[in-house]
Amino acid sequence: MKKTISILGSTGSIGTQALEVIAANPEQFVLEAISAYNNADLLIQQALQFKPNVVVIGNDDKYEQVFEALDPHDIKVFAGESGLCHIAEIEAVDIVLTALVGYAGLKPTVHAIKAGKVIALANKETLVVAGELITELTQEYKATILPVDSEHSAIFQCLTGEVGNPIEKIILTASGGPFRGKDKAFLQSVKKEAALKHPNWEMGAKITIDSASLMNKGLEVIEAKWLFGLTADQIEVIVHPQSIIHSMVQFEDGSIKAQMGLPDMKLPIQYAMTYPDRIKTTFPRFDFTEYPSLTFEKPDVETFRNLALSFAAMKQGGNLPCILNAANEIAVSEFLNDRIGFLEMSDVVEKCMDKVSFIAHPNMEDYVETDKETRKIALDIIS
Repeated sequence: MKKTISILGSTGSIGTQALEVIAANPEQFVLEAISAYNNADLLIQQALQFKPNVVVIGNDDKYEQVFEALDPHDIKVFAGESGLCHIAEIEAVDIVLTALVGYAGLKPTVHAIKAGKVIALANKETLVVAGELITELTQEYKATILPVDSEHSAIFQCLTGEVGNPIEKIILTASGGPFRGKDKAFLQSVKKEAALKHPNWEMGAKITIDSASLMNKGLEVIEAKWLFGLTADQIEVIVHPQSIIHSMVQFEDGSIKAQMGLPDMKLPIQYAMTYPDRIKTTFPRFDFTEYPSLTFEKPDVETFRNLALSFAAMKQGGNLPCILNAANEIAVSEFLNDRIGFLEMSDVVEKCMDKVSFIAHPNMEDYVETDKETRKIALDIIS
């Protein structure tokens, strides 16, 4: 039986690679719907190639362009957040791949959960912002969340066959990004061009900056807490520059299982889409002789403060991770627009965590208001 797929965010790094997986395995998948926020040209190109039934353009201003290009091909076109929520809950869809960037992924993911879908989650911010709520809804509506991030996919794969064996801790690996080993004096003057040069992975601008600042690893720590039901003391981060070991699980007997492979996001994307099966691929294979040395080191949380801030937000809980995420999204945007420096991003996040009203047990409306309040305060801090 072919699996019917809906991709939220098809023009980004994860979305385009997911389409490559679908194109390589036409006997496995049917593409029902795709979406993009602003990249109308690529969205149209993808729609003409894959012929989904539904396409969504997030930016209302681009609707006419997309509609005029696709209407003659009998492809339905919708716009805005309501369109995203629609393709997240289409009855015919088996798997919703949530590859949107940032807070924008939260509401459509909630709709997919309430529709009882299998969700291949590449939008870590959904669990960062509202992990407790998402966990409760997933249980209530009997939805399934399968991780797509390489680190969380690694943990998920290591746990296969380990039902009933308690986790002592998980170890999330980080490449260290382009500034591994650099001090604050060096980072004081770095520009976005240098921050966007990741040594191992090809990703979108936002996640690449997050990787350089270690915020990406901080968000992954919070995501892991909710995905695997862990406490802060059960999560460790280690820098592994080669990015071959994608993460590890240590069990109560001291045994450690690791998932390894070349840094290629198509593998965890495909695993989430084919789970519980593995299918043959032509992906390049890892050769131990080409990597005679795999190295590990502790992260520098004094220089790269975002990781420490993320652990603090996770430990306190409530709406603090939501504050952390919203402040970071503004800070990254302002850094990419050359309005603040690299180290100032952490300053903005920390100040917002101090200033924004804390709510110990937030509901969905609280998360929405927290996000709005934090973005306003972050912009005020920067201005």
